[in-house]
Amino acid sequence: MEQYQASILVGVTVGFLARLYLLKVDYRQYPSYPHGYVTHISFGFIAAAIGAVAIPAIMKPDFTAVTFLALAATQFREVRRMERETLGKLDESELVPRGNDYIEGIARVFEARNYLVMAVAMVSSLVTYLVDWPYGVAAGVIAQIIAIKLMSGEVVGDIAEVIPSQPVFNGALLTVGGIVIMNIGLPEHREKVLKEGLSALIKPKDDNARATLDNLGQRQAILHVAAALLGSKREIGEWEFAPLIRKDINTGVLAIFLLPIEPDMECLIEAINRVPVLESSKRRPLASRVGRQAAD
Repeated sequence: MEQYQASILVGVTVGFLARLYLLKVDYRQYPSYPHGYVTHISFGFIAAAIGAVAIPAIMKPDFTAVTFLALAATQFREVRRMERETLGKLDESELVPRGNDYIEGIARVFEARNYLVMAVAMVSSLVTYLVDWPYGVAAGVIAQIIAIKLMSGEVVGDIAEVIPSQPVFNGALLTVGGIVIMNIGLPEHREKVLKEGLSALIKPKDDNARATLDNLGQRQAILHVAAALLGSKREIGEWEFAPLIRKDINTGVLAIFLLPIEPDMECLIEAINRVPVLESSKRRPLASRVGRQAAD
């Protein structure tokens, strides 16, 4: 009995601490309110408890208890739905919204974190049951590190090169690298854009990257992250100051323009490089024979 208790205790503790480690506020500013923390901490504890109990239940054996794993999967899918709905409502008040694709990606991450916590708890519980609790703790930490590495996806900097550029006016047309961004009629607004605006070119490294960056959800994610990190001087009804991203239809190069609160070009480039490549936007035409032939 003591062996079972130690296994469960170590599994729950290590799994719960893993969820606390993953619960952090970043540039997305979510979750950043007390009720959000309570919700995710509670789900994290439940996930850790289920993962920790599963191993002693199998060893005893009590296979009826393992059915809780299926129940947990159902509940964790509700986490994704909850996050999707919450972020969708919050997006309505954003001047530079995340977009549906980015929201769906964030919701999937929150769901996956509960499965990650369950897996860490199961590994810790199993090793504790077979060896001893110090080894169980170490195994849980190693499992978490491996899982985080496997879950870390690509970012824009992996698939494209971000090059600083200068906004230029061709009459009333604002252009970046020869790509037309928008029409700005008022002279005082054009002067402000030239003085305070930042712009850059995003050049895809191959045809896979070009197809990925062509996705509207991916472009909106880039705009949102850039505006979230550097700020935006856009105001309601003032479209001249809105962050925008446009594509060169011949090359697939993207041009981004932003009127930031913090006009730092290095920070803009770093922000774009760190934008995650959304799962829904990933395209791999070069993986197919037709795609390779078309590229040639």
